[in-house]
Amino acid sequence: MNTDQFNHAPAELFVYTGSPRSGRPSMGAWVTYGLGTENQNLPGFVVLISSGVQPNGGKNSFGSGFLPSVFQGVQCRSKGDPVLYASDPAGMDRELRRMSLDTLRNLNEIQARELGHPETQTRIAQYELAFRMQMSVPEVMDISRESASTIAAYGAKPGESSFANNCLLARRLVEQGVRFVQLFDWGWDFHGTGPSEDIRDGLTKKCATMDRPVAALLKDLRQRGLLDETLVVLGGEFGRTPFREGRTAKGDILGRDHFPDCYTMVVAGGGVKGGTMYGESDELGFSVAENKVSVHDLQATLLHQLGFNHERLTYRFQGRDYRLTDVEGEIVRGILA
Repeated sequence: MNTDQFNHAPAELFVYTGSPRSGRPSMGAWVTYGLGTENQNLPGFVVLISSGVQPNGGKNSFGSGFLPSVFQGVQCRSKGDPVLYASDPAGMDRELRRMSLDTLRNLNEIQARELGHPETQTRIAQYELAFRMQMSVPEVMDISRESASTIAAYGAKPGESSFANNCLLARRLVEQGVRFVQLFDWGWDFHGTGPSEDIRDGLTKKCATMDRPVAALLKDLRQRGLLDETLVVLGGEFGRTPFREGRTAKGDILGRDHFPDCYTMVVAGGGVKGGTMYGESDELGFSVAENKVSVHDLQATLLHQLGFNHERLTYRFQGRDYRLTDVEGEIVRGILA
């Protein structure tokens, strides 16, 4: 992989939205805009965050941009109530909640007829989805319903918040027809000011929390017959230099700085050839020596595998047609089965 972004927020936005600046729809929003959802009781696009930190790009990383907001990612929590305020408040039962929503819908429909604003229709749809989610989300998000062997395979801990829990939740959501599930995990920026952020110790500890649940997720999807129809993408917003950072050369800190010229992304399932390595770096891992892939190439390839022509999946905004891959992007056919 290769990118021209070297700082966290712009690089994340570029990977997720096709632009280093805020305001564009995220990939999950584009996919749900194009495909819809299979389960009307759950959001089509769900976001799960571990390590307690939002992505640097903020909610723009999973937002809908100029697409109707019904396509934005819905952030769920793996600890506590899956969605804040989903539970009925004290003194309100389901019947009363239904009556209040019916009244609210009638008022919104009056406003929609008078003003014709598309966000009013989105608001109506979101209130109805929230009502259905009150019943469906708690059950789907309860990983304690899984067998003890499955929970152990992921290294998950019911009731806690972790990347392992989120991997198991992702499988449960995909199994229930959620179209796009995105996991964010913070804590890979190893060029800090103390031994805990030394890249040797930090990366070793971090990978120890990632490898097991990722392997369990891929195995679980395959055993359930879901891997062939599910794309699993693993990666970050940019790479790391293959040499020690100059600013730490005289100290006792070992780290590697942000590096856009050469890094790796992993794609599995969904019609991708297993065991394929596409592209090569030079002997130092400093630059791409063969088959350079841009972020827009990756996005075009993922959309292709989901059934889209990335040049035709567009939305007219401010007088022109926008797309995820902007004005470029080639399908990387070398990784496709």
